[in-house]
Order: sequence, then structure tokens, then C-alpha cells
Amino acid sequence: MNRISVNLASNNYDILVAPGALDTAADHLAPYAHNDRLFVITDDHVGPALLPQLRRAFQSSQIKLVELSLPAGEQSKSWQAIEQLTNWLLDQGVERSDTLVALGGGVIGDLTGFAAAIVKRGCNFVQVPTSLLAQVDSSVGGKTAINSTAGKNLVGSFNQPAFVLIDPRVLDSLPDRELRAGYAEVIKYGLINDPEFFAWCEKHGPDLLRRDADALSIAIAHSVSAKAGIVAEDEKELSGRRALLNLGHTFGHALEADTGFSSKLVHGEAVASGMALAYRYSVRRGHCSPSDADRVEAHLKAVGLPYNLATAKVQASGSKLVDYMRLDKKMSSGTLPFLLANGIGQTFLAKDVDLDDVAEFLDESA
Repeated sequence: MNRISVNLASNNYDILVAPGALDTAADHLAPYAHNDRLFVITDDHVGPALLPQLRRAFQSSQIKLVELSLPAGEQSKSWQAIEQLTNWLLDQGVERSDTLVALGGGVIGDLTGFAAAIVKRGCNFVQVPTSLLAQVDSSVGGKTAINSTAGKNLVGSFNQPAFVLIDPRVLDSLPDRELRAGYAEVIKYGLINDPEFFAWCEKHGPDLLRRDADALSIAIAHSVSAKAGIVAEDEKELSGRRALLNLGHTFGHALEADTGFSSKLVHGEAVASGMALAYRYSVRRGHCSPSDADRVEAHLKAVGLPYNLATAKVQASGSKLVDYMRLDKKMSSGTLPFLLANGIGQTFLAKDVDLDDVAEFLDESA
């Protein structure tokens, strides 16, 4: 069991990482139940697998679970889904002191957190992430959003959860592809500023993907601790420190946009490709050695993640991908910051990147 604190100027909250925590969820979530009820939001993939277990945890409790299941998938990060969710909450008589429980992956976490930010001008929510990607990344830090026709995560808010409950055992039923996609975000923490952790990933990543309990627990606890530290320094991405968490995302979001935010390329796969592209582009600009980029690509390849445009199955031109980047929410005065690297674990924010050069690089990388 690991308890990690996120210490912010606005509020503090805990992240509990404990195998079997879903079986004792009533003990952990009871303090957040107003009027002896919790509003549980899940999806039609996670719900059938884990709602029965959650209900059993509350059998001997006086707390009522009020449940809503939404369609699974990135397509649910939409205006239609947020309208359905907020209308349902209002129909159920939600109050500002009530707590929403996000039982699901990153999509459900984003939807629930965004709804909690806007319904009744704000109520509480807790995260119970059920995918590796959500456990190590999206459930922590308070970024909530939906997608728009212009791009990914362009409508949303910063809204910190009151608590995060992580049970690594729920990953036993996670499809292999989703586990690999989540692992991309684990690798990211090594590439940002922790070369020793990247070396750990190279050695133990295959164990994690075989669902070794120790490897999973170590990776999850390390990742959320790393993210908690960065978020505490720069909660709303004002100083630039938190921007480091976007390594691979500028390239990756463009790849996702080109594939229609669909199952053709899920988020973690796009991030994996994006990180490899960021390292290869860093080589082009003279920041890091080709051997560093080779090492990143070799590990991604070894664990079955895409590591370039071809393996991501993206055939768009460089100019088209850059057009997606121009819609990025981080665009400022015609300049888009990029996360690049001086080496393994030496990520930095570059604010002098020429997007025409990026387009040329992507064409050459195809």
C-alpha cells in the first residue's frame, strides 16, 4: 500500500495505491458520501466487469450508489456526452456537496471531472481509475476536458479530485492493447527527468506487461509520485514545469486527430509514437545523440508500441499534421512550444520551433 499526497496551494488530496482496494472501497470512499449516496459514472465496458465488485464493497454500508453508464471510447469525450451526464445528475437531484465517482479510464475520468466542475457551479469528485493510463497519468493532476471538432481536449477545466483510489488488480481484465498503451505513459516519466527509471522500464517493462503484480505496483506508485511532484510545482501549467508532462503529446495529438480520435490509434499509442518523434526531432536539431533516439525506439518496439509514423499507421503529410498542431491549446502568438530532449531523462521546453521545419521532418520520417 502506498499513499501519495498531492500538495497544492488551492487544496490537498491523497492518492492511495493498494492491490485489492476496490474490495474495500466503502471504507475509503465513505468520507465523501453526502446524504449517504455517491454518484458513480462508468462506461459499458468497465461497468459490467467492475460495478458488481464495487456494489459488493458497499453491501454492508448505508451508502447508496446512484449509477450511470456511458458508451465506452474516445467518442464519448463530446458535448453530447457531457450534456447527457449533467442532465442526468440534475435529474437525480445532485447537490453541490455531493461526490461523483469516476469508475473507468481516462475518458470517464475526464467527463466526470468536467461535469463536477460545471454542474451546480462545482461539486466534488473522486477518481477510481481502471486502466493503466488513467492510473499513472490522467486520474492525477486535475486536467479535465472533452474533444471538439477542432482538436483534442480543447474544452475543459482544471478541477482537482478530492481523492484517487488505485487498485492495480483491476488491470487483470484490461485488454493487452490498453495495458501497453498505458505503459507508454509510464515510460514518459523516465524520459522526462529520471533516466534511472527509464532503465528500470527497459529491464522490467516486459514483466509489467505480463501483469507481474510487483512491477505494476512499483510503476504505478513511482509514476503518480512523479506526477504529483510536478503538479504541486505548477498546478495550472503557468510556469512551464508542468508542460514537461506533455512529452510526446504535441506530435501524438496530431496523429490522433488524423485517425479521428478512434480505435485506429489509441491515446497511449499516439503518445508512444510522439515521444519517439520528439527524440528523433531532437536529434535533427542537434540536442541529443542518435543513440538516445535509437534507445527510445528500441524499447517501444520491444514492448509492442508504435515508434514512428509507419508503425502508428499514419500516412498524412507533414503539412497536414502540422495543421492539426496549429489548433493546439498551447499555441501562443503563432508559436507552439515543443517538448524536446538533450538526452534520456533530459526533457526541456523549446519555444523556437519552426512548424515548417516540423512538417519537413515529418515528411522525411514517413
